[in-house]
Amino acid sequence: MKPKLIVIEGTNASGKSGLGVRLAKEFNGEVISADSRQVYRGMNLGSGKITPEEMQGVPHHLLDVRNPGEFFSMADFQALAYQAIDGILARGKVPFLVGGTGLYVDSVAEGYVLSDRKPDHALRAQLETFDTPALYAMLQEKDPGTEIDPRNRHRVMRALEKIAAGDEGPAPRQPRYAALKFGVTWPRPVLKERIDERLERRLDQGMVDEVRRMLDAGVSEEFLVKLGLEYKYLTWYLTGKMGYEEMKEELSAAIKRFAKRQMTWFRKDPEIIWLDMAEDPEGQARPAIERFLNEGVEG
Repeated sequence: MKPKLIVIEGTNASGKSGLGVRLAKEFNGEVISADSRQVYRGMNLGSGKITPEEMQGVPHHLLDVRNPGEFFSMADFQALAYQAIDGILARGKVPFLVGGTGLYVDSVAEGYVLSDRKPDHALRAQLETFDTPALYAMLQEKDPGTEIDPRNRHRVMRALEKIAAGDEGPAPRQPRYAALKFGVTWPRPVLKERIDERLERRLDQGMVDEVRRMLDAGVSEEFLVKLGLEYKYLTWYLTGKMGYEEMKEELSAAIKRFAKRQMTWFRKDPEIIWLDMAEDPEGQARPAIERFLNEGVEG
């Protein structure tokens, strides 16, 4: 039998991090964060990174593993996640993969076999001269059935690079682990309220100053804007491209659109067991986890 992995995925402001801690405490687990921005040091409020107090003593992995501005790919995440999971298993504990970056989650839970082909810098420079709609039009021409988000510039460019390199079609999969997957959800009006409340709270806690410190430390505007959401809009505010109230309104709307896209991604996976966060999610998850962990155990 494959080693066992428990996955908890959900949108921004869904409460998945807190649920992951509570379940990991109950089932002798450790958490691997699956978030494309929480890997960066100093990006705490903007990324919604769990605090040491909120961890409640549960070890967390893949937080603060890169400096802002450094390159970090899905392949980097997958390699570090495999290493962390194998270490957790070796300690006789249960790995919990918790996060909202669906591609990162699936790269580990589904075992994507990733190409080790080096990026073509000349092609990348050429593609950078086109705006995102033009790049997506190119991709549609070459791959009419593409399911990539037309607004995700990085993924559109990577798809075009793979096609140019002959790596067409979806990546083959070789799962290393047996995965039990949970999704967390709220009714849409409640989630929107939670997003707005969390945004106000993080702004009050100093999220603007967090981004200002990065800019002052030499982190490029381009890098912060590419990270999207909080880092993009706060950078635009701090560099005079929009006013404070406009920034807040636009950012709130952008987070809600992103949460909708996250749910679209997660809903495609028929293996996910959905937990109602308003109705005792631990109680809903507990029996499934107990059955899962006891499968194949003698006695």
